[in-house]
Amino acid sequence: MRTAEFDTEFVLRQAMHAFMQYGYAKTSMQKLKEVTHLHPGSIYAAYGNKKGLFLAATEQYQKDRNQQFTALFNDQQSILSTLKHYLTVIVDECIEGEVAKVCLLTKSISEVEGNDPQICTVLRGNLNAYEHALAEQLQKALDNNEFVSSKSAQQLARFLVMGIYGIRTYALTNQDPKSLQQLADDLFAALVN
Repeated sequence: MRTAEFDTEFVLRQAMHAFMQYGYAKTSMQKLKEVTHLHPGSIYAAYGNKKGLFLAATEQYQKDRNQQFTALFNDQQSILSTLKHYLTVIVDECIEGEVAKVCLLTKSISEVEGNDPQICTVLRGNLNAYEHALAEQLQKALDNNEFVSSKSAQQLARFLVMGIYGIRTYALTNQDPKSLQQLADDLFAALVN
């Protein structure tokens, strides 16, 4: 039997954008066929079903986000200046377009919570890994005496994640770049003061 050949990253990123735009439940196989340029049979052969494609797209999303995060923090002057820049990157994503505003993980977990334990487990794992990565960077900043806090790096990371989710959610109803940047600046100030 001949194996279908296609650009896996293209397919997964296209599926990822469809899931971000329409949500898991409202992303039909017809829509996935349209955006991936694959026949349904090819999707089923490669991923089993819509859920399999969603999980693979989520893995690609996490890989892309991890690469972005790692590149930013590996090329650092200081953790705090990189973190401040990272918040500006998030604001920029929020104003670039409808799909860019949405975090696939947070949008999906609120949609499928209680309906699919496997998807929820994967999404929670990815969100926890994100919080842990931020905590690692904050711990480095604390160790380097870039700022002082009575809170642990983990507590600070939770606060930061909450603020980032809040900015992304707020951007769905208010796309004013100045307002969003002010929220990011306030979040940063609250974190380090």
